[in-house]
Amino acid sequence: MTTNAWRQESETPSLSEVFRTIAVGNGGTSRFRRFLAFIGPGYLVAVGYMDPGNWATSLAGGAAFGYTLLFVALLSNIMAILLQSLCARLAVASGRDLAQACRDAFPKWMSVPLWIFAELAIIATDLAEVIGTAIGLNLLFGIPLEIGIFITAADVFLILWLQNKGFRWIEALIISLMALIAACFVVLIAQADPVWGEVIAGFAPSREIFNNPTMLYLALGIIGATVMPHNLYLHSGIVQTRAFGLDLPAKREALRLATWDSTIALMFALTINASILILAAAAFYTVGQNDVAEIDKAHLLLEPLLGSSLAPVLFGVALLCAGLNSTVTATMAGQIVMEGFINLRIAPWARRLITRGLAIIPAIFVILLYGSGGVGELLILSQVVLSFQLPFAIVPLVMFTASRAKMGELVAPRWLTGLCWLIAAVIIVLNVNLLSTVLVG
Repeated sequence: MTTNAWRQESETPSLSEVFRTIAVGNGGTSRFRRFLAFIGPGYLVAVGYMDPGNWATSLAGGAAFGYTLLFVALLSNIMAILLQSLCARLAVASGRDLAQACRDAFPKWMSVPLWIFAELAIIATDLAEVIGTAIGLNLLFGIPLEIGIFITAADVFLILWLQNKGFRWIEALIISLMALIAACFVVLIAQADPVWGEVIAGFAPSREIFNNPTMLYLALGIIGATVMPHNLYLHSGIVQTRAFGLDLPAKREALRLATWDSTIALMFALTINASILILAAAAFYTVGQNDVAEIDKAHLLLEPLLGSSLAPVLFGVALLCAGLNSTVTATMAGQIVMEGFINLRIAPWARRLITRGLAIIPAIFVILLYGSGGVGELLILSQVVLSFQLPFAIVPLVMFTASRAKMGELVAPRWLTGLCWLIAAVIIVLNVNLLSTVLVG
């Protein structure tokens, strides 16, 4: 049991409209059925690891260096699995999401800036997803970017409709779109026909990553963009949609099943990220097209290089699905952050429209002022904002889950805390490096 190390009793939960609405069974229910009840939150989290913001990095890495950077994608995924497991641990043990925990543990002069940083990160995340979705609409249907950006606001009403039907409907939408993305890449990879021996070798560490400055820079970009701040808040909130028991044995099982859910989902996300890199390596690297970093350029080259008119269509569908999925989870994270940090509760539709509006305004402004060429610069800026916010989410998470006074019997084991402190230090250093690189030019 936790002690009174928390300053206040656990308050009204975030996402209260879906809090503990999904039954998980009891001792009379089979273990497999209980596990099925926990499947869902991990996939909402996994969306952040295959969003449109990650596509350019994977495309650039595969086109420039073949399969070599697959090891970096694998290493990044392991980091993500460990940190997301801490989010589930915090939620199950304390009954709080990360935002609520920060508000309880820190004085207002610290928690308010943390809230502002988290809001900026979510706006930056949503900005990247809005642009990615608009690019997908443009590639598939020829819709101009400035119109496509406004169309993305429609998913706000889809979320609300599904949430009124039950949180399981949102999870079903996310998992279905992820399955469609995977199906698209199965066909694309089959058409690209990679050398599978080289693919397998790419998952092994290579000294070349450290000896080649350009390769190292891309590797840093892949790792630095691995853990998005909003995912840490999101996961610690949506785990609590499950109505697990509140005694210690039930909490232990809930933690175990929630961790398995996120681990399996993130391994699935790894296959998508790896597929993007493998596709770029097989389609572009092998024919000397080593400078493919823009999503629209990759889309144009797929048909002549693979000799298939279906390839660019599948690529566009996968991108559109990734963008739609990501916007859903980013707006949910925004609600958790606002309710958790400042206990401000407004109608879900209003919260989502505010978040989306704040993302659409800079996107449409840049497109109207600079044209589509300015979109790339705006995406870079969004990643800088995310890099700046990341330490302010990771450090409190590791601190809280390492505290026996706050976590009770479910305190993180020392080996896990040690690994996560190491991961936090690595990600912070890499993000500071990325931030300084961008600012210096």
